Amino acid sequence: MRILKPIVIVLFLTVLSNVYSQKGYTEKDIQIIPKPKQLVIKPGKFQFSAATVFVVNGDSQKEIATVLIHKFETAAGFRPEISSKIPKKNYIQFKADPTLNKEAYIVDVNEKNITIMAKGNAGFIYALESIRQLLPEAIESKSMITSAKWEIPNVTITDEPRFQWRGLMLDLSRHFFDKNYVIETIDRLAMLKMNVLHLHLVDDQGWRIVIKKHPKLTEVGAWRVDQENAAWNARLVTNPDEKGTYGGFLTQEELKEIVKYAAAKNIEIIPEIEMPAHVSSAIAAYPELACFNQRIGVPSGGLWPITDIYCAGKETTFEFLQNVIDEVITIFPSKYIHIGGDEATKTNWEKCPNCQKRMKDEGLKDAHELQSYFVKRMEKYINSKGKKIIGWDEILEGGLAPDATVMSWRGTKGGTEAAKQGHDVIMSPESPCYFNFYQGPQNEEPLAFDAYNPLNKVYEFDPVVDTMTPEEAKHVLGGQANLWAEHIANPKASEYMIFPRLAALSEVLWSSKENRNWNNFTTRLPSLLKRYDYLGINYAKSAYLVMASAVADLDKKVINVTLKNEFQNPDIRYVLGDKNIDHQAIKYVNPIPFKETTILKASLFQNDKPVGKTFTDTIVFHKAVGHKVSYLTPYSESYKGDGPFGMVNTIRGSKNFHDGQWQAWLVNDMEIVIDLEKEQSIEKITIGTLESQGAGIYFPTQLKVLVSKDSINYKEVGKIMRPFAGNVNSELKEFKINFEKRDARFIKVIATNLRKSPRGDSSWLFVDEILVN
Repeated sequence: MRILKPIVIVLFLTVLSNVYSQKGYTEKDIQIIPKPKQLVIKPGKFQFSAATVFVVNGDSQKEIATVLIHKFETAAGFRPEISSKIPKKNYIQFKADPTLNKEAYIVDVNEKNITIMAKGNAGFIYALESIRQLLPEAIESKSMITSAKWEIPNVTITDEPRFQWRGLMLDLSRHFFDKNYVIETIDRLAMLKMNVLHLHLVDDQGWRIVIKKHPKLTEVGAWRVDQENAAWNARLVTNPDEKGTYGGFLTQEELKEIVKYAAAKNIEIIPEIEMPAHVSSAIAAYPELACFNQRIGVPSGGLWPITDIYCAGKETTFEFLQNVIDEVITIFPSKYIHIGGDEATKTNWEKCPNCQKRMKDEGLKDAHELQSYFVKRMEKYINSKGKKIIGWDEILEGGLAPDATVMSWRGTKGGTEAAKQGHDVIMSPESPCYFNFYQGPQNEEPLAFDAYNPLNKVYEFDPVVDTMTPEEAKHVLGGQANLWAEHIANPKASEYMIFPRLAALSEVLWSSKENRNWNNFTTRLPSLLKRYDYLGINYAKSAYLVMASAVADLDKKVINVTLKNEFQNPDIRYVLGDKNIDHQAIKYVNPIPFKETTILKASLFQNDKPVGKTFTDTIVFHKAVGHKVSYLTPYSESYKGDGPFGMVNTIRGSKNFHDGQWQAWLVNDMEIVIDLEKEQSIEKITIGTLESQGAGIYFPTQLKVLVSKDSINYKEVGKIMRPFAGNVNSELKEFKINFEKRDARFIKVIATNLRKSPRGDSSWLFVDEILVN
């Protein structure tokens, strides 16, 4: 037997080691969001190291390269160099290619170098964002990671966006967000190749931009009386003599800094200066801007209808707005100024002598045409300054201004009509582009606007409506997400509502329609979420939550529970009783039948492991299930629950009061009688209720239980008194009345309605189940 020489063994082991260390990349390893237009994987990889050189020309390319270099310095512990000279190997070269479109780029990677081709800065920025997502998620770490391999696969990426407008709106008025959060948001937009940040700087509840010629706009209009301990739509009207202490504003210098920072990321900042409505903050500062010089305070919360609007009959109104625009255009070099134009209740215009004179002088037939006059006049002035206007789709009413761009929020109808008229359009329909809507089951989510825009619904959106002709479709600039901030008081809450829904929208607006696939997107999403973990972004995990719905078969005394998730064909598993969700959990296939009180736990599984929060619920059977209920005061036709047996079907309502499980009474008290059909021993009654003061729903102020054997003679066995208390949150609550055990057949439950809220509005009483034990 021959013995191999040691040197041969060493060479053999070295070759073998190289073979096994050579990672073979596949399409599953490419997890870029938004998905590139075209990507080809080649054998091999490029290794980043301290010797890597970024080859750039000029300061702007150097600034772009520095963003990724800083990440290597922090996470990898080495700092690649920047040079204008090309080394023999191990370099990333920026090459200008004037034939490419503005935001297009090509990345070509091999073992020796990476070549990036783009027309200008936008393409180079987006190319590096793609390279960033090819690198391990640990590149986002804020501390050094020694275990990561700083390599990317050899690929060729050819990429460009489908739409030119890829935006996000931040509402700084309802709750103020400072410069630092806006800057952070710009970084996160760039990561997803978004290119517009729309700043909602003016609304009823706060004026957020310094106008030097009119200092009271921020001295008065930026501050409101602090009623943050009350629900948004339950807050009281502000006394104009009470000084506001809650709010804030951005200086012109801060805004210029934001604009400059955004421009370096290829993001255009669009200011919104509302008119003629949503301007109570301005009227609080300068009452003469209103029709009747009325003194008002800056509203602390919800306001409807919006009647305190700019007077369209006074010349001084337009002089004021021209002064504002003159200062705004010195701060924002953007092509557009957004003027709002939405939700103007024109009752004051219809009574105002100045507005009536304006209508007569201009030959306007109604208040809608007066609004059109208002918008057209301001558009003409803004156009004279080299800018174009954007308005919400209400600016269509009474005739659209000649060169206006419409932002369609009330569905896509307004945008479709504007495109037919030859106007440019930005699609931003409430469903699914309002990110202040819930994104998961309301019981598991922070307070939001009472509607539902989950991740998959955002991904299904397309800005081009099927009925559009090719010519009309050309007028669709793109789309935008809007985050209205009534319920969003701090940056972490804002992040939660934006991410990861913005990732879904980024792919809608960047990637071709043919190149998008929900299932494929969900396989790439976990990598992005790991990056968000490193970056400290408080993103929502709502898409992973299991949701349950139930149907009662009261004849058989069976409740059938259905489980689902946002993902197609999800791997949902469950356990019954007080067991842990683990590898022994049962795979969910069909609705689960329940015939007795049982705990249900369920979770989404990936790779045989539970992910996301575990769903837990207890299906409670009690003595009244399926028995007759008589309604001595009828429930509202708007909220009928499950009909006559809705109070005794074991199916509980959620914080989503539109879920079909609630019975409700407006102003009236609830008075019902449950017939157990025979005498039974009972000792506790539980009443399930909901409070959502912002929606006008209040807990009962008194609960009373009476029992009888003959339905004629009743005896009171328990009572709860509960005076009104402010509640900023939506809350489910069970009121329990215990009493000495006794036999009874009939149970009367009376719940007393608050009747009128502190604001003077009629109040609702909501009940989902009466449990008898």
